[in-house]
Amino acid sequence: MEKVVWGIAGAGDVCENKSAPAMYKIAHSEVKTVMRRNAAKAQDFAFRHGIPNFTTNYDDLLNDPDINAIYIATPPASHAELAIKAAKAGKAVYVEKPMANTLEECKAMIEACHIAKVPLFVAYYRRALPGFLKVKELIEIGAIGEVRTVNIQMYKALTERDLNNDLTNWRVDPTIAGGGYFHDLASHQFDYLDYLFGKITQANGIAANQAHVYKSDDVVTATFRFENGVVGSGMWLFTADSCSEKDTITIVGSQGEITFNCFGYPMLIELKNALNGTQKFEFCHDQPIQQSLVQLIVDELRGQGVAPSTGITGIRTSWVMDQITH
Repeated sequence: MEKVVWGIAGAGDVCENKSAPAMYKIAHSEVKTVMRRNAAKAQDFAFRHGIPNFTTNYDDLLNDPDINAIYIATPPASHAELAIKAAKAGKAVYVEKPMANTLEECKAMIEACHIAKVPLFVAYYRRALPGFLKVKELIEIGAIGEVRTVNIQMYKALTERDLNNDLTNWRVDPTIAGGGYFHDLASHQFDYLDYLFGKITQANGIAANQAHVYKSDDVVTATFRFENGVVGSGMWLFTADSCSEKDTITIVGSQGEITFNCFGYPMLIELKNALNGTQKFEFCHDQPIQQSLVQLIVDELRGQGVAPSTGITGIRTSWVMDQITH
């Protein structure tokens, strides 16, 4: 296709700050229509972003012959239904993460896109960010020798929304999000590790709700093994005190280690090895944060490249989280 013309389904915070602006800033890409169930909010979003059309009806996106790609930014519970409809309408599909609530839904999305011969992309954008590509480069050039193990530590304090039991916080409602903060945040971590080391073939874990502030699990521990032999472990706690907050991934090799944060700004990378001692790298990624991945998706749709985050890679992360929490 000469130009990618987007229809957006869902226009919340992620769409506002991370994705939609990229879709109209990139060359050969534009947003024609935004859809949201609340007409006033849809109109406001369209006005502020210079999008010419808004609607409350998803079918308006599917029935528009000018729109050739659908971006699904609704909560995960609706991803499968909307993606399958988009595929049947012959539209390319770009869906937010996690890919869907269940493995069965992920499989149905992949199958629908395969039958319709349309691509399916998932918004695991760390696969395209410079800082994360730097970590990949360091590993590939042997900066820490042969990789042995990886460890994830993520401790976060309760938010005011959590403490107030805000019913609009869908991220901690398993019926809408498929889980809680673990599914929302750890999915990025596992997908990126999949990008580094290949798929995880074995995963086990314990998930529990200790604080009983909301419905989903608030603590998860896991062990996992990659197909290349690298082993890993992780600990996620979402009811820690603010003094304990932590976001680190440490990759240990035969000749050193790399530690970095997966979230927040800036991204700080620390490389340690016997040859060069300690080296530090800092990356302040450009905004909107999804622009690097959206650019690769636009390039692929125009026949000029390949985007690295697809339904096939996305379902692997969903499988890992399913193994750990069930």
